[in-house]
Amino acid sequence: MKILIGQIAHETNTFSNVKTDEESFKLWGWDVGEAVISKNRKVRNYVGGMIDRAEQLGIEVIPTFSTFAYPAGVITSLAYEALKEELIGAITKATSYDAICLALHGAGVTESTEDLEGELLKEIRTVIGYEIPLVVTLDLHANVTQLMVQEADVLLGNNLYPHTDSYEIGKEAVNIAKTIIQKDLKPTMYLAKLPMIIPTSTTNLPPASEINARCSEWEENERIVDCTFYHGFPYTNIADIGVTVLVTTNDHPDLAKEAARDVSSYIWGIKDQFYQKKPSPKEGIAQALSYDGHPVVLNETSDNPGGGTPGDGTFLLRALIEEKVSNAAFGFMYDPEVVDIAFKAGIGSSVDVLLGGKTDDLHGEPIALKAYVKCLTDGRFIQSSPMGKGGKINLGRSVRLQCDGLDIIVCSVKSQTLDEQIFLLHGIDVKEYKIIAIKSSQHFRAGFEPNSSKIITVDSPGLSTLDFTTFDYTNLKTDVYPLKAVSQVATK
Repeated sequence: MKILIGQIAHETNTFSNVKTDEESFKLWGWDVGEAVISKNRKVRNYVGGMIDRAEQLGIEVIPTFSTFAYPAGVITSLAYEALKEELIGAITKATSYDAICLALHGAGVTESTEDLEGELLKEIRTVIGYEIPLVVTLDLHANVTQLMVQEADVLLGNNLYPHTDSYEIGKEAVNIAKTIIQKDLKPTMYLAKLPMIIPTSTTNLPPASEINARCSEWEENERIVDCTFYHGFPYTNIADIGVTVLVTTNDHPDLAKEAARDVSSYIWGIKDQFYQKKPSPKEGIAQALSYDGHPVVLNETSDNPGGGTPGDGTFLLRALIEEKVSNAAFGFMYDPEVVDIAFKAGIGSSVDVLLGGKTDDLHGEPIALKAYVKCLTDGRFIQSSPMGKGGKINLGRSVRLQCDGLDIIVCSVKSQTLDEQIFLLHGIDVKEYKIIAIKSSQHFRAGFEPNSSKIITVDSPGLSTLDFTTFDYTNLKTDVYPLKAVSQVATK
């Protein structure tokens, strides 16, 4: 038995002014052939799960092409064509295989299409036809479309946020592909769409945890292969946006429909639990300082690079400085210009810089700072978070600055902070600090909850703010809650 594997993944924030080009993908990996296997084997991601499970089952893996770019603005047409050329070209060249497993995202938008994944799968079908099983993993934040459902045999999404189950979902994709090949599974899917968008919501807590429990109850039925609650990706100005429930059965379409509609109705009934106002940076700092334990993690959800933001927003850092907070570490700010200045000055030097606020005007103005250069690094480490554990991370040249009791890490590559490794790389033990400030919405929880005494989410203007009224949604094809009042649930 032979299975082709590949990956193209991007979560597109169409409100960002930073377009995603081919170099954006190559920065994080543009792997062809055997490099796909060597880079991902034993790594806790989708592709790693596919590889490891196939090898456990004695299935021959035929690697094609694997890449992803960090979330940002729309993918350029040139980049999209290059992506298709690599993946579809590799599939076309393959001569003998029994199934294909792909790791996609589900929220990709290009200059030419609002549905990267659906259109990509459609083009792949023109090459392979409809006899070859095509099993696809998607991110929990996929805006799942009917075209994706039409072109894939099975779509599998994360159940957890943080996405600590990506590896397991990759393994499941191979298991399902095998059962289809052996004629033991005839998958039927039903997609229920809800006219609503929700803020980033961890599945560790209600209401998302309760919805997952409802899905799990349905999965106890042996005829149901998968029941997934997709949160959708709200930071995108497209027509097909929002929460969905996708149920896959073994040739029981009526059951798939019943389960999907039940879960979607349940979501609609508790929808208002998702919308909770979070404190401003200064309010969050006050809460942290009044709390007895340490460290307290302040996560700046409004400038979460994992949601396509610039990563150089200054609202939280400015508040820490203005409130004269000491014994705090900020990790990290994306600002290659400041990194360059620090490297030229050298360790032990004092530098005058304008930090952050360079990508746009939305995320705050640059901060005029006189700081001490404590250390310089290459920004490389091995990820320790349960999400993506074992992955090799390269944030480029990086620096630890010190200013009035604050430690500030600045990096040359944009990313959200998932675990303590970027701090350790710069000589910072997070357990010794009162406040740890980071840019992330929920993924950081997998790495930081075990090492923090309290987590406080702060919100301010930004491309991943929890306040959806600040975005100009011009392409919606129907009324969407909470932007507008919607009286009845849609499940088609």
